Amino acid sequence: MEFILVGLVLLVPIVYLVVALGAIQGQALGVETGARQLARTIASAPDTATADLRADRVLDAIVREYGLDRDTVAVDISCSSATCPAAGALLTVTVRTEVPLPLVPAVLGLDDLARVPVEAASVQKVSRFWGDAP
Repeated sequence: MEFILVGLVLLVPIVYLVVALGAIQGQALGVETGARQLARTIASAPDTATADLRADRVLDAIVREYGLDRDTVAVDISCSSATCPAAGALLTVTVRTEVPLPLVPAVLGLDDLARVPVEAASVQKVSRFWGDAP
């Protein structure tokens, strides 16, 4: 009887830890893939309109594929030049989100406190054939 009780006391936290770390790792992979693919997509586009359209499609696909919460995903795009993106500039895409820990109740705002921030960045050189170049 004591063995079963001790086993449960030790097993339940370990199982929760495995589930929580799995959720965090899945979201981290999604954020990393999103940053990398968005940077590549924008940098290889011929112009701003095409880049915007392709980036929206890529972000929607990443959110769907990795189960990210679209409301908590933040994308930040910056360039090494004054205009962003510009031909030959270094484009940096940063994607952030928060991973809610599993089985945390929405009582007294606990679900808002039990979130793990996840962030990834990717740098890509913009094509020298960028269409919006002067």
